[in-house]
Amino acid sequence: MNPLRRLVANEDLNFLLTNRVPRMLLTRWMGWFSQIRNPWIARASIAVWRLFTDLDLSDARQQRFASLHDCFTRELREGARTIDQRPDILTSPCDAIVGACGRVHDGQVFQAKGFPYAIRDLFGPSQDTRAFHRGTYVTLRLTSAMYHRFHAPQDCEVDHLTYLSGDTWNVNPIALARVEQLFCRNERAVLRLRMQNSGQPIALVPVAAILVASIRLHFLDVLLHLRYRGPNEIACKARFAKGQEMGWFQHGSTILVFAPPGFTLCAGIEPGRRIRMGEALMHQGPHA
Repeated sequence: MNPLRRLVANEDLNFLLTNRVPRMLLTRWMGWFSQIRNPWIARASIAVWRLFTDLDLSDARQQRFASLHDCFTRELREGARTIDQRPDILTSPCDAIVGACGRVHDGQVFQAKGFPYAIRDLFGPSQDTRAFHRGTYVTLRLTSAMYHRFHAPQDCEVDHLTYLSGDTWNVNPIALARVEQLFCRNERAVLRLRMQNSGQPIALVPVAAILVASIRLHFLDVLLHLRYRGPNEIACKARFAKGQEMGWFQHGSTILVFAPPGFTLCAGIEPGRRIRMGEALMHQGPHA
């Protein structure tokens, strides 16, 4: 392992470097710096980024970037991902590493072993979460080097969005094992979707993190970020085909996927598994 990566992999040091710092200030500074449109700064920043991560741009639509932000939010080249089109499959909305996942029990799920949280705290006080009780959930963590755009997991319509401002804790496994209710503390958006083939609900919850507090959605003309002041409840009518791009993070973070009873995890979906956008995530029925 690269010595720099080995150093950052030290749990205590990683937690100190990414959480015991002025998170909000650092996140805002990174938002400003990443937008500087200078090819020399972009190339130098990307070179430094590669020292700490396994950044792979081979599937990116473009290979030259005018800013660090352009690299963060890069698009894929045509055909870089295959979308599972089976009608009973919910696909992964993003490239990710699978985190905690399984059944929703008594309205509770886990961010890490021994760290439960209530989905009503995640969704916010305005949202009714009963449709997902006894349903299934998956935590999808996007590392900083991954493709950062997210896509519709099924043919669906977005009918409501709740934006909840919050903190910018790191969302890596080290922090998830130390900070209780972390996802419920961070900035996040709750997207309520309805599947076109059955009318059943799905929820996607993009959660921001340190350096990442900015979410762009194609069906909104505003950028959701730390300075956004509302409205927090936004009615929507936006239709998406399975695999169609819905939006992106300005960096990398986490997306939580919730499905109602009747859905199960597909074979092989377990913590630590790497998954790509468009691959089978959940199956409607007892087996996949």
